[in-house]
Amino acid sequence: MDSNNNNEKKSWTQQLKARAEQTKSIVCLGMDPLLEKIPLEGTTEEIITKFYIDILDACVKENCIPAIVKPNIAYFEQYGFDGLKALKNIAKKCRKMDIPVLCDAKRGDIRATSTAYAKALFDFWEFNAITVNPWMGKDSVMPFLEYGKEGKGIYILVRTSNPSAKEFQEQIAEGKKLYMHVAEKLIEWNKEGTCAVVGATAPNELQEISEFFVKKGKEIPFLIPGVGKQGGDLKATIKALKNSGTDLRMHRINASSSINYAWEKKGTPNQYVEAAVEELKKMNTEIGL
Repeated sequence: MDSNNNNEKKSWTQQLKARAEQTKSIVCLGMDPLLEKIPLEGTTEEIITKFYIDILDACVKENCIPAIVKPNIAYFEQYGFDGLKALKNIAKKCRKMDIPVLCDAKRGDIRATSTAYAKALFDFWEFNAITVNPWMGKDSVMPFLEYGKEGKGIYILVRTSNPSAKEFQEQIAEGKKLYMHVAEKLIEWNKEGTCAVVGATAPNELQEISEFFVKKGKEIPFLIPGVGKQGGDLKATIKALKNSGTDLRMHRINASSSINYAWEKKGTPNQYVEAAVEELKKMNTEIGL
């Protein structure tokens, strides 16, 4: 999953598996900066940049490197250009460390606008993967999926982790739930780099969707948010994946606040680095790749 040419020739799924074997991890380190929770001083850009780079450097030192990182772009955008400059700094650092970056942007619009979004996220920002909202249909998704042939990952929302997801995603249309219609479309589109976002807060649905792809003979990598603060259970998530018969190496289980602000459990702000690394190690042990 490095930025060198050899890895760029690999498919996204191949890169994910290789990365899992290299790091012995499928943990995705979510990055959701909140200045009020970061125990540092300086400008907004300096605070956010230092916070995450300190954690990443410690991960390397402790040989506990995340399989991927996932900055949620909204958390950086809320701080204006200073926040975006921090994101640029962190992404640059990750490229130097050969850590892939999955930008949680949830973009999606008419084809022309989606094309512009895709160019911004993949060409300008140079992210390795992004999240996409498929609500507007095939023409809104295809501009993103075109980057799959370049070894990029496109994570399409299938069954999200938020409590209100069931208001639409679990509604039945033509005899099946809406999230299964989306899962079927992923296979129908049949593009390299196609991935799915499936929340850890719904382990039964997670297993159902994974079993569907396994039975179809398709390797669709999952981004699984919702572990930790949102209430998703890590053990239940791993059990659901294993029960489905899928290859764990291609999936990524995200944790953001529970790692970012692990220091809050200890009540010692000056140990934000140690606490974050400890939480990441704990997840790796529990997953037991």
